[in-house]
Amino acid sequence: MSDTKEFTILYAEDETEIRKKYTHYLKRFCTNIYEAEDGEEAFQLYKEKRPDIVITDINMPKINGLEFVSMIRENDHHTKVIMLTAHSDRDYLLKATNLKLTNYLLKPVNREDLRVALNNAKEELLKFNVYSKTIIHLRENCHWDPTAMEFYTDNELISLTKNEKTLIGILTSKLNTTVSYDEIIYEVWPDEFNDKFPALKTLVKSLRKKLPENLLENIRSIGYKIRH
Repeated sequence: MSDTKEFTILYAEDETEIRKKYTHYLKRFCTNIYEAEDGEEAFQLYKEKRPDIVITDINMPKINGLEFVSMIRENDHHTKVIMLTAHSDRDYLLKATNLKLTNYLLKPVNREDLRVALNNAKEELLKFNVYSKTIIHLRENCHWDPTAMEFYTDNELISLTKNEKTLIGILTSKLNTTVSYDEIIYEVWPDEFNDKFPALKTLVKSLRKKLPENLLENIRSIGYKIRH
């Protein structure tokens, strides 16, 4: 479990004694641990620190654990979450199921169960690190995931239409290379034989509104390219 030292943990628990106790225990596995005493503080720390692993109690002041993790999951499906709760209530379990948790542990938490949960989180992170090598980083604040066909800016998933995704996929497969209008039209509208150049211009105009400025470049009379 020593590999976990390189990861960061955010631990949210409103009971001070419990939080201090488990923070001390977690330091065996991780060097950087951030503590929060309520859901509001936890979400602020999450946004500032972007931890690899979140460990959170369900019952917390201001924002409860389920709401806190739901806020994370609006744009982030990679951070690993371990949920702690004194409840074994079916409704809690059903709500938690939709949050893509690594583990759901009942309090009082057995240290061995927590260790196993951390190990599971570590394994998931290592697998993701392998997967993330396929991600195309276009600029410091944005990237394209060709497998999931998803575009992110500042860790926020940008909503794209099917044709917008196809266009980005074409251009990112040939970074720094101009792709001709005809080639793009053939790939986006393979079964269309009418003049699609006006439709291409409309598609590019729509996509540019969603991308960082000047990322998508028009090479006059030739085609389009994405500068890397």
